[in-house]
Amino acid sequence: MAANEFALSDLAARLLGTDATLATSLRDILTAALQELIEAELSSTIRAEHGERSPERVTQRNGHRPKLISTPAGDVEVGIPKLRQGSFFPELLEPRRRIDRALWAVIMTAYITGTSTRKVDDLVKALGCDSGISKSSVSRICAQIDADVAVLRTRRLDHQPFVYVWLDATYVHVRENRQVVSKAIVIATGLRADGHREVLGLDVGDSENEPFWKEFLGGLVDRGLGGVRLVISHAPAGLIKAIRRCFQGASLQRCRVHAMRNLLAAANHRHRQVIAALIRTIFVQPDTPTATAQLRAVVDQLRPYAPGVADRLEKMETDLLAHTGFPTAHWSKIWSNNPIERLNRELKRRTDVVGIFPDKASVIRLVGALLVETNDEMIAAERRYIAAASVADLTEQPSELAWPAAPRT
Repeated sequence: MAANEFALSDLAARLLGTDATLATSLRDILTAALQELIEAELSSTIRAEHGERSPERVTQRNGHRPKLISTPAGDVEVGIPKLRQGSFFPELLEPRRRIDRALWAVIMTAYITGTSTRKVDDLVKALGCDSGISKSSVSRICAQIDADVAVLRTRRLDHQPFVYVWLDATYVHVRENRQVVSKAIVIATGLRADGHREVLGLDVGDSENEPFWKEFLGGLVDRGLGGVRLVISHAPAGLIKAIRRCFQGASLQRCRVHAMRNLLAAANHRHRQVIAALIRTIFVQPDTPTATAQLRAVVDQLRPYAPGVADRLEKMETDLLAHTGFPTAHWSKIWSNNPIERLNRELKRRTDVVGIFPDKASVIRLVGALLVETNDEMIAAERRYIAAASVADLTEQPSELAWPAAPRT
């Protein structure tokens, strides 16, 4: 219900941990506040306060009709004003923020289809919506959200070159064929030539294998994505092969955070702190030659007591240092997936409320709603993620092939 209502996810979390008295009080306060706002909107619409005789008045009030609405604070009844001529319905009661509507829709879809968990059932009761949920209302809200998400997922991407692209994946549980399975949510964001970021796309798949990544990245290219110089990712094998085919001429930067986890997994627990400190020295070097020399020196130091770590680090050299081929001022922004990881944490906060999604469409609906709003915020941000002048220099330079070109099949 616009800005006048608490965010669904935050309020739901509060109500789940409070007693019935507080929930009832909150509903009473919300009911009174909504009614006052409705009356104020009506006065503005008909150009007259209640009981006011004015030449500007366009029509007269004619009582109220009751309407029960489901809100994050529970079911509340408000009076919708009736008019002598025409009709009125307050804009205030239009759906909430897109992400809150999406979360509500996913929860209610699970509830009315009988596929909800106890966690979702408890949440529905805490929201006070268990007195009756209209399937048509849920379907209407889903259709509105799906239309917005479809625009995000299918829009053209050839309006500007995207120099840097971040890719990441997170996993959720989804009901499919009467089983609960794990699904990968993949998200792509990119840096435009003007220094602002955009959400490029999202998809949900069974796993992060090469065919899945190839289809996802190929779809971005088909929508006009171009000018890519560097792809930042956790670098699973399937993705590396897909990048070679879809982004010919682009380099791959292996996320240093994921790389560190991978390296320390091969280390003795007693040595991990020292090994981590050694690896971090690679990233404080000022240029490519010194960073390369430092990485090789670290490999030599690790070889006697951590040969497994040394071998892994040696194989990562090219991908781990790809960022050093770009302006130094960009390094802290492009040597890891941190920008998209923050988005994943926000996503996780929402998906944890649901627990198990009723279907794949619900996953895309909730994730897509978050990404639509995130994309709007990225584009409208006053501060550029990276200075436009330094990004423009990259778009004017010819890209050096990091891998031999491979045709898409």
